[in-house]
Amino acid sequence: MFALTASMSYYLYAYPTDMRKSFYTLSGIVTNQMRRNVQDGEVFIFINRSCTSLKVLHMECGGLVIYHMRLESGTFTLPVFDEETNAFHTSWQDLMMMVRGVSSEGHRRKKRWRKG
Repeated sequence: MFALTASMSYYLYAYPTDMRKSFYTLSGIVTNQMRRNVQDGEVFIFINRSCTSLKVLHMECGGLVIYHMRLESGTFTLPVFDEETNAFHTSWQDLMMMVRGVSSEGHRRKKRWRKG
């Protein structure tokens, strides 16, 4: 079940991530590079180099969960990162705008595949 809410803390990893990575490797990135604890209930977002694939990692009551979205067309729009950190603190609304293809600059919709 999809259990992400606006009350959670969201962190977007600042570097491109290999989308072949799974639970243990992504939680290792969270611990070692983002300096966060994956078991604290926070949500961690990873995007590949071409900005066409997104993974979301978080802990639910039964264990770790990964949500994976791959775009058929278009790309995700990323925020501007602070160069000194490995993570960007973001929000549920920002995540939903990225997934739906809405740009925060001028609120323009980005290209997405739609069933004909």
